[in-house]
Amino acid sequence: MRDITGKIFSIEEFSTFDGPGIRMTVFLKGCPMRCPWCHNPEGQSFDTEYMKNPNGCLSCGACEQVGRVEDNRLTLTQESMLVCPKRLIRQSGDNMTPEQLAERILKNAPILKESGGGVTFSGGEPLCHLPWIEACAAYLDGIHVALQTSGYAEEHVFRHALSLCNLILFDIKIIDNSEHYRICGKSNESILQNYSILASSNKDFITRIPLIPGYTDSVDNLSDIAAFMQKNGVSYAELLPYNQLADAKYGALLRAYTLEKFEGTDQDTVRSVFSSFGIQTKFM
Repeated sequence: MRDITGKIFSIEEFSTFDGPGIRMTVFLKGCPMRCPWCHNPEGQSFDTEYMKNPNGCLSCGACEQVGRVEDNRLTLTQESMLVCPKRLIRQSGDNMTPEQLAERILKNAPILKESGGGVTFSGGEPLCHLPWIEACAAYLDGIHVALQTSGYAEEHVFRHALSLCNLILFDIKIIDNSEHYRICGKSNESILQNYSILASSNKDFITRIPLIPGYTDSVDNLSDIAAFMQKNGVSYAELLPYNQLADAKYGALLRAYTLEKFEGTDQDTVRSVFSSFGIQTKFM
């Protein structure tokens, strides 16, 4: 397994958001979808990227001169990082072996176990990195393992993922398939199929629903999600308000952020939609 590497863009040491207890959340690079509200755009590409902190930038242009154009878009390079006179450019995406990550996780094992926490693999899309996650999990005896996923994967991949973890945090965004494809870039057929598999399994899971104004938070879409959950015998969901701070990361990647600054979704309306289907909710 020593030749397997995972490309990680962030490790959050003491998270309380991505599952029970105190957790380490490991963010892996690479996702097949392109949700326009993604608050981790550096997790979309499977490749190493370079991000620029605009604070203190001299606008000298040195970093861009040694950048490269990909898909008609300028991207920064390792050379950009090296020539920046203010050292404002950092690498996003470091290769780690399963052994290397496991060693880091195990250093925090006492506090993770004592708090009822563990490690959560996120992204990006962790289902794209299942062999690496499996190899890492083999070293984590007694540590609770969670996957935070969109559910986008072939059925056999998803079923195997269920055997590797203790908890699934499963996002549902849009029920209408044509809308899901138009907005997120992929069909949701496998996502909904995998959710039904999850709901009928004995695996612990939490349904999470991002509330993105103009994309996911319409009464029609939320009602469709609630009806789908009810059909699958699920009675609890966590609701994720729109992240207003995501645009800074896009700028750091020299990418345009296409969403506007929206007001938050009315929480009472959302609660009433899910309540009408017998589903309890919690805003995160």
